[in-house]
Amino acid sequence: MTLKIYGIGASRAVRPLWAATELGLQFEHVPVHYQGGATRAPAFLALNPNGHIPVLEDLRPEGKVTVWESMACTLYVAKIHGKADGQTITPATAQEDADALRWSFWTVTEVEKDALTILMHRLAMPADQRKPELADAAEQRLRVPYRVLESHLQAQAKSGHAYLSASRFTVADLCVASVLVWAKGSDLLMSEFPAVKAWLDLCVNRPAFSACRKMG
Repeated sequence: MTLKIYGIGASRAVRPLWAATELGLQFEHVPVHYQGGATRAPAFLALNPNGHIPVLEDLRPEGKVTVWESMACTLYVAKIHGKADGQTITPATAQEDADALRWSFWTVTEVEKDALTILMHRLAMPADQRKPELADAAEQRLRVPYRVLESHLQAQAKSGHAYLSASRFTVADLCVASVLVWAKGSDLLMSEFPAVKAWLDLCVNRPAFSACRKMG
């Protein structure tokens, strides 16, 4: 087995795990947790000196390829291990490739920090440690990028497309949905942006996502 993915489903590692699962790839899952010091062990730091999951290792004829940063791992899986046949999550045209790149970078720069704030202060953290005012402020900031996404999805719908790129679920959808799902519990955002909500439901209700979230 040439492909190895380090991390757990309840982390950013869900992104490359999801991509590999959608593609039906055979891969080795190494369940490294982000808590408890495992990512600071010398053996892991030799893989990723930043001490974060996920990490991807790919044993190829030309030698071992190591990738870190979750979006990079995910785009790598789709590009290198997928088929650009217009049927899978792999981009099949220059436009689809551009969509995967631009929306993935967009979600990291415009959405991820505030989406994580909502997740932590509305759900993940112990109740006595949450600061609702931080989640409220994050929601207000997210209305700006969500408006961009809502407009794009509405335009796609007019062309008969339910997803970000082309007429099928692609790695662009996967990367963006893996971040926006953190803020799915926001009643404000889900009510104000119905196209985003409908699209997000389509993405996270896929069996592959549910399966990967359980990979501990």
